[in-house]
Amino acid sequence: MPMPKDVRVIDLHVNIPTSEHNKEGYDRFRPLLRDRESLENYRMPAQHFFKDPPSLGTDKTRYVGTVVAEMDKHNIERALIGVTDSFEHFEIIADRYADRFIFATPADPNGGVDEIRRIKRMHRERGIKAVSYFPAGSFPQIALNGKEMYPIYATCCELEIPILVNVGVPGPRIPMETQKVEFIDEVCWFFPELKFVMRHGAEPWVDLAVKLLLKWPNLYYSTSAFAPKHYPKAIIDFGNKRGSDKVMYAGYFPAGLTLDRIFAELEQVPFTDAVWPKFLRDNAARVFGVT
Repeated sequence: MPMPKDVRVIDLHVNIPTSEHNKEGYDRFRPLLRDRESLENYRMPAQHFFKDPPSLGTDKTRYVGTVVAEMDKHNIERALIGVTDSFEHFEIIADRYADRFIFATPADPNGGVDEIRRIKRMHRERGIKAVSYFPAGSFPQIALNGKEMYPIYATCCELEIPILVNVGVPGPRIPMETQKVEFIDEVCWFFPELKFVMRHGAEPWVDLAVKLLLKWPNLYYSTSAFAPKHYPKAIIDFGNKRGSDKVMYAGYFPAGLTLDRIFAELEQVPFTDAVWPKFLRDNAARVFGVT
């Protein structure tokens, strides 16, 4: 059951940063950090998990080309990246790589109605295919089932796009309460049309995540921010059985892992022959509406 080499992969978590280690991207939750190591020594806020995060260098003009070259090396046809209004690389992507990336915009539920307007504008003007949300990294923190999130979920339903949400214990040293997997149940109940994609592991509540994946038709799991050797066994077993249409590949390059490491370790993941194409491409193509 080795990983096939001929699948044109869709990677649901690639970063194109604004600086070498995307410091600006982490500044939004810096007020939540309290320990000195995170504040003074870390290049990225979960460095205790990712001890040697890859570097794209200091020349920002080369970032997109470098990422695309790594994608080509590993047969990644398209990658989902996070974009904001001030994303610096729109022009080069539009000019050279328009067919290689899928856009998602991170949501800030503290923004109220203005944030809803912004998401709709990004959908209209930039063609975003998804919204993302990092509950523990919001400031002030808002749980994934918080009342402030309901307008954002409704907007995703209206636009018919998925939302990707970090769940489980967060990597940075910030409180985890907002990311409890049990909160997903309420959201899926209230928004049965919403395509909700779990990000970043769901640990230590993976068994509960699997139970909810079985319960809710539009709930999905992506493997972002986990080296394949650390994929939870419950997720692999679920993918090989009743969850073959529910589990999707996502990496973490260059935020914390290299694609070389990810794809080397994928060789050891015991998915069945029938599951591999769904995991690497087909499920993402269907859920995110791409070809």
